[in-house]
Amino acid sequence: MSAKAPWEAIPPEHTLFVLVTGGNSGIGFGIGERLIDEYLTTRSLSSHLVLIPTTRSAKKSRETVDGLRQHTKEFAATSKVLRARAGPNYDPKQTTKRVHILSVQLDLCSLPSIRQAAHQLVSGTLSSPSDDDDFVSLTDVTIPRLDSVIFNAGMGGWYGLDWPKVFHNIFTKGLVSATTWPTFKGALAGHVIDPIKGAKGEEGTPQMGEIFCANVFGHYVFAQRLVPLMSRPAGSALPPGRIIWESSVEGEWDSLSLDDFEAVTIPAAYESSKRLTDVLALTATLPASRPYVDRFLNIANNTATTPPKIYVVHPGIVQTTLFPLNAFMFFWYNVVLYVARWLGSPWHVITAYNGACAAVWLALQEQGWLDGARAERVKWGSSTDRWGGCRVKKTEVDGWGWEGRVEEMRELRQEHKLAGRRPGAVDVTEEKLVEFKELGAECWKRMEELRERWEAMVDAAEAGRS
Repeated sequence: MSAKAPWEAIPPEHTLFVLVTGGNSGIGFGIGERLIDEYLTTRSLSSHLVLIPTTRSAKKSRETVDGLRQHTKEFAATSKVLRARAGPNYDPKQTTKRVHILSVQLDLCSLPSIRQAAHQLVSGTLSSPSDDDDFVSLTDVTIPRLDSVIFNAGMGGWYGLDWPKVFHNIFTKGLVSATTWPTFKGALAGHVIDPIKGAKGEEGTPQMGEIFCANVFGHYVFAQRLVPLMSRPAGSALPPGRIIWESSVEGEWDSLSLDDFEAVTIPAAYESSKRLTDVLALTATLPASRPYVDRFLNIANNTATTPPKIYVVHPGIVQTTLFPLNAFMFFWYNVVLYVARWLGSPWHVITAYNGACAAVWLALQEQGWLDGARAERVKWGSSTDRWGGCRVKKTEVDGWGWEGRVEEMRELRQEHKLAGRRPGAVDVTEEKLVEFKELGAECWKRMEELRERWEAMVDAAEAGRS
């Protein structure tokens, strides 16, 4: 029998449950930090945040929980906003005891791991370390719902820099464009994985594009299994859950090829996966995609529920360990990114905490505002000014534009959408929108076919072991 959780004694609208994949480092850890800060300073002093970062091992989970707890303690002790709101008798422990960090192990390149993690969240229990008196110890508690899942984890598949292309990019496109939409990242084709074994697999075993699996397919299967936690009964006062895909500022039309859907034979597998992410998220509400989206969200069997909503964000340009650089190059690349910001780039947010801006904003935004803004049709980006002040900015998507419609230049200038536009970008036309919508429907169809085929293979493998 599961233990009683502290959030059970307060109204559900005063709690927020957020899951972040890849939460142990980089942007994922930054999302955790920023979410804690912004939730505590914008919600009531009795509200509880339940943050669930996923990692690939129990050791990383413990380190992540400890790191986020330390951040929470430091923020609770130093925040002038919290102190001003609580008054002279403010006790930081009253704040830390409203933040609950629980971690789940998840390997997105292993379908059995995905099943296990989803089952633990939907039907099992979670616990947190009990050795810190500043936080409430949780043992075998159930998760009643998820308000947002932020799909941040991923892999790049790069081995380093292609130096001739580095200099060619800078001298032909300029520093800002070269570091925003680079073509100098060295990558090799042929990355494959056996997603049943979660390893490279032997010759002759079923294989899948590894980067495609880590960045898109693993999340896709995970999301489908979490639908029960993100759906809401008809008439519920709570908004539906949010599936928030973390994409990239990159992703041109030709990054994705239907002839190589899993990006196995091309070196730009990362860019292909991010383009596919954009296409799936932005077309999820369109009529042509609807039959496949309904299957994905299990709407046909749950007509009395409101399914989760799907959104897409990107972190801007962040310096993380996702791209392999030695310490010397890491330092100088950091300098180059700051120079690009000072030259006026809105996308060079640089730090993971700044890169978390858009994802955290979307997780905390009121549902009525999102619906009124038709937020599901926009790619929301983390952006910055020259001094590092963060804000959320609509981002142009090749073939879709900024909001999935043809816009006049006057309108674009009024809304400051042209700042940070990719050089050579082509204005969207009605013809391009039709192509984009058709591409979206085809991508949803293929993703559902892949999911159902691989789920059946995992079922067979598990039945063979039993």
